[in-house]
Amino acid sequence: MIEVEIPGWLTYRFQNLVLDVNGTIAKDGILLGGVSELLAELRPQIDIHLVTADTHGNQDVLDQGLGLSAVRIPVHNQAKAKLDFVKQLGAGMAVAIGNGANDALMLEGASLGIAVIGPEGAAMEALLKADIVVADIQSALGLLLHTKRLAATLRR
Repeated sequence: MIEVEIPGWLTYRFQNLVLDVNGTIAKDGILLGGVSELLAELRPQIDIHLVTADTHGNQDVLDQGLGLSAVRIPVHNQAKAKLDFVKQLGAGMAVAIGNGANDALMLEGASLGIAVIGPEGAAMEALLKADIVVADIQSALGLLLHTKRLAATLRR
């Protein structure tokens, strides 16, 4: 579990990390540099979950490389499927990271939503629903590894 006290506001307790795949941790179906190492560093502290519609058709390769098994969501109603997954895990103890319009509800529904801009950009809807916006996935995962950064960003 990752615990983060935000001065003047609240204390987060994260048990689950939910990651969108394409556009967030991968570009064109290929894992972005440094992601595997950062997730390995986070793994002892938090349960990691991937959600994807497997747009590029190579999620099995990504799963093997990361030692995870992504949850495949249907092509239709992706936003609701992602939100439902976060709720199933327990939204109050989940942090979600994504970049697309279909991630917006998940970002809003999680205890903490982080939108990444990344090489594919980010949908305005995701940016507006997130609690934090960062330039890339490495920065987003870094907030969870170095929680004083998170506290500095969100303190009131």
